[in-house]
Amino acid sequence: MHCIVNGLIDAYIRDYTVSDSPLFTIHSNPSNLVIPKGSGGSNAENPLNDPKLTMISGDVTKQADVDKVFAQKIDGVIVALGGKTSDVGETMLTDGTTNIINAMKDKGVKRLAVVTSIGAGDSENQAPFFFKVLMWTAMKKIFLDKNAQEEVVKKSGLEWCIVRPGGLTVEPPTGIINVIEGEAGSIARADVAQFCLDALEVEDFPYIGKAPCISSVGGTGWTKDRSAAARGQQEA
Repeated sequence: MHCIVNGLIDAYIRDYTVSDSPLFTIHSNPSNLVIPKGSGGSNAENPLNDPKLTMISGDVTKQADVDKVFAQKIDGVIVALGGKTSDVGETMLTDGTTNIINAMKDKGVKRLAVVTSIGAGDSENQAPFFFKVLMWTAMKKIFLDKNAQEEVVKKSGLEWCIVRPGGLTVEPPTGIINVIEGEAGSIARADVAQFCLDALEVEDFPYIGKAPCISSVGGTGWTKDRSAAARGQQEA
């Protein structure tokens, strides 16, 4: 079973549920979750329901609420926290991620994918100039929190991958997920979801212990080999 925590969850869960694994999530207000535009097609903005999905109401900054999710058997966690600093506080990302890591260690869960942003950590120069201006001004507090969040993850001792997407869109998934060395372009949330899911499910995922910037424009493609040969089986 996988766990995804909070954030722009309606835009991600829809695509996680294509996995065979049941999914548990904690969200501050599960009743507000809807099928996202783009990947949701004609069902977009209808209530988000899936037989493999269990939604738990809670506050990620409260350890007891996070622990409720880990009462189930969880084998991997995706953290996609978000929100306006004025609404969620100046340290929610760091505090919530710390609580998640505590719960993972307590239950022996190893694999962790954390969605932050292009421009976080040492990727500042990969952000477009107009976005840098926002990072230095209106988004300064949230980037201080994102940077602290990334440091907590790096020091966790877990099998982590920090995912730094370029500009997020609500378009349908393209299937093009590129790891970017230079300035990053846009990427659909659905494609970010697939990359995070691969980070949990691909045993030899090449970006464990790394913080790749991803985009659907330029860079080096990441494509999971789903062939029988890749799984050590003979082709039919």
